Amino acid sequence: MNDLIARKGLTPRFWERKSLHQMSTAEWEALCDGCGKCCLNKLEDEDSGAVALTRIACRLLDDGTCRCAHYENRHQFVPDCIVLKPDNLDTHAYWMPTTCAYRLLWQGAPLPDWHPLITGTAQSVHDAGVSVQGWTLSEFDVPEEEWEEHIIEEPVDVSRIR
Repeated sequence: MNDLIARKGLTPRFWERKSLHQMSTAEWEALCDGCGKCCLNKLEDEDSGAVALTRIACRLLDDGTCRCAHYENRHQFVPDCIVLKPDNLDTHAYWMPTTCAYRLLWQGAPLPDWHPLITGTAQSVHDAGVSVQGWTLSEFDVPEEEWEEHIIEEPVDVSRIR
C-alpha cells in the first residue's frame, strides 16, 4: 500500500524528543496512523458526555484507503470538520479513538508497535486490524436516527464487524 502521508526524511523517533507544540507541520501530519476512525460519526450522551463511535463514516472518507477524499479542501464539503492542532487537543482528545497517536502522545503514552512511524509501512495499521478499511457505512446510506444501531466498541475488534 502506498503511504499517502509524507513520512520520509523525518528525524527518527521525533515524537519521543519533541512536544506536540514543537513539531513541524510535516511531523504533525506524520503522526496520523491512517486508521480512519476519526472520520467515523460519533454519538455523544448529553448527560454523561460519553462518546460512542459508529461505523457510519463521513461522506468524504475513502473506505479503501481510510483517508479523506478531499483532505485539503474538506471544509468546503464538511464545514464542521475539525482541524486538529496541539492547541485544541484538550477540547478534542476525549472523542478521538483510543489508539490515535495524537491522543496517546497528548496523554503521555507511547505509539503502538503497529504505528507506521515505527513499522515503516502504512499497511501496518490495516494488518493490525485497527483501521476502518472495508467495513464502514456511508452517512448517506444510513438515516441518522439509526446510527445507534451501528455503535462499535473501541478499540475496534474488526473480526466482530466483518
